[in-house]
Amino acid sequence: MTDEVRAPAPAALASGLVFAIVFFIVAAGWASFTIIQPGNVGVVFNRWSGALKTVGQGVAWRIPWITQVQSYPIALRTYTMVQRSEEGTRGDDSIDLPTKEGQHIRQDISVTYNTSQEKAGDVFRSFRGAEIADIEATFIRRTIITVAQNAAGQMSLTDLISNQRGQLQEHIQGDLQVQMNKMGFVVDKVNLGASHLPDAIEKQMQQKMGAQQNAQQADYELQRQQTLAKAKVAEAEGDAQATLVKAKAQAEANRLLQEALTPLLIQNKAIERWNGTLPQFTGGGAIPFLNLKDLGGDAHGAAGSPR
Repeated sequence: MTDEVRAPAPAALASGLVFAIVFFIVAAGWASFTIIQPGNVGVVFNRWSGALKTVGQGVAWRIPWITQVQSYPIALRTYTMVQRSEEGTRGDDSIDLPTKEGQHIRQDISVTYNTSQEKAGDVFRSFRGAEIADIEATFIRRTIITVAQNAAGQMSLTDLISNQRGQLQEHIQGDLQVQMNKMGFVVDKVNLGASHLPDAIEKQMQQKMGAQQNAQQADYELQRQQTLAKAKVAEAEGDAQATLVKAKAQAEANRLLQEALTPLLIQNKAIERWNGTLPQFTGGGAIPFLNLKDLGGDAHGAAGSPR
């Protein structure tokens, strides 16, 4: 019985050994290559010799457990640090920026960058073969924060959130390009998003903006009133000038008329308008418009003529 029980043991052992060999071969075959995804560059590192070489996208062959392959993005990649958790890398991840007055605001920022294909080996050496996500969480994150805080610390709060905002963005981008290029990365673009002010500063800014708006409104109203006053003065001056011109014209017309109205002309005008009928009742005065002296000679001549 004992020999019969022990008889299958060598067969089971052989089967286990065969299975282990097959598993080892499959594992070795699986570990002998790595797929470099599109938009990435691969770095092949030999642990024994320390040799490095870069390979493009596709299959990168390696010796299992001796050669390590790591890929880095050469296509543009964006690292975002914002307050809204649905967009940020770490939830509320906006940067705390100091101002030269000692005040603080929180600033959303995003950095678009990629790995320099020529320096991919340097990236591997500098970060000991770490993956890009780990590099972002350490070096890239700390560098962005440090550069942004140094740039903002030279500016006032008003400049940070208003007219000098573009200069701040350019300053951060330039300094960040220098720092990240040392480690094998290329910065493409820095974008500043929303600025988040503390409640006390927000209230002060709103009050200041309200005062400025009121001052602008008052200045506008003053200018409007001055414009209206000038318009009324101009209108009054125009009316006065027109009245003066009209009066001068009337005076000149009266003068000419007075010079033209001789006694004979007046009498002729009266005769032209007289209908030949004398008034039935007259007072003690002379008959208007008739010169009896001029008419007397004719009257006497007519009376002395023979009938």
